Amino acid sequence: MSFLHHHPFSAASRYARLVLSEYDEAVEFVEEKPWVRNAALLALNPAGILPIFIDDNETVVAGGSVITEYLVETKGARMGEVRLMPEHAADRAEVRRLVEWFAGKLHGEVTNYLVTEKIYKRQMKQGEGHTSPDPAAIRAARANVRYHIQYIGYLAARRNWLAGRELTLADFAAAAEISVIDYLGEVPWDADEAAKAWYARVKSRPSFRSLLNDVVRGVPPAPHYVDLDF
Repeated sequence: MSFLHHHPFSAASRYARLVLSEYDEAVEFVEEKPWVRNAALLALNPAGILPIFIDDNETVVAGGSVITEYLVETKGARMGEVRLMPEHAADRAEVRRLVEWFAGKLHGEVTNYLVTEKIYKRQMKQGEGHTSPDPAAIRAARANVRYHIQYIGYLAARRNWLAGRELTLADFAAAAEISVIDYLGEVPWDADEAAKAWYARVKSRPSFRSLLNDVVRGVPPAPHYVDLDF
C-alpha cells in the first residue's frame, strides 16, 4: 500500500492527490499539520514540507511537483495517451514552466496567504503559532489573485489546455491552487470567462471529487464550490 502524508488544504498536497486519482492509484492518506515540526515527518523529509509520498516499494518522494513527476515516470506509461506530460522536450519544458508558475508564484502571492490566514491559523492551537488573521496578508492576496486569473484565462483562450493541446500536470498544478482559493470564495471569477470555463472542465473530472468533499470546520465553502457548472 502507498501512503500520502498531506493536509486537505495544502495546495501541493491537492496537486499530488489529483494526479494520484488520475492514475487510479490506491493510496492511504495520512493527515498532517504543516505548521508542526513532527520528528517522524522530518525523518521522511528533512525540509518538513508536505506532501510526502511513500510508494508501495518504500520509495519516499517529497514535494508536490517532485511527486507528480515521479508518478508520471513510474505510473504514467500504463495510462497510454493520458500521461499528463507531452512527448517532446520543448512541450515538457512549457509544462514545467507553468507548474513552477502556479506552485511557486501563484502559491506565494495568493494561496499561501489565504490558507495560512483563513484556515491554518484557525486550526492551530496555542503554542503552535496561533494568532489572529493578518488583514494585510489577506489584502495582498486579493490584490494579486486577479492578474493570476487573467493569466490563466489568457492561456485557456489560446490553447486547448493551459500548456497546449493536451491535459497536463500544468492544469492540475493550477487547479490545485485555485481549488483552495475557490473554497474560500476568493476567486474573482468575473475577471475572466475563459479561466472560469477552463476551471469548470478540470473541476468536472472524477479526480476532483474527493477535493470537493473536503471541509474546514467553522469555514464553510463558497456556495458555488461544489457546483460543477458554477
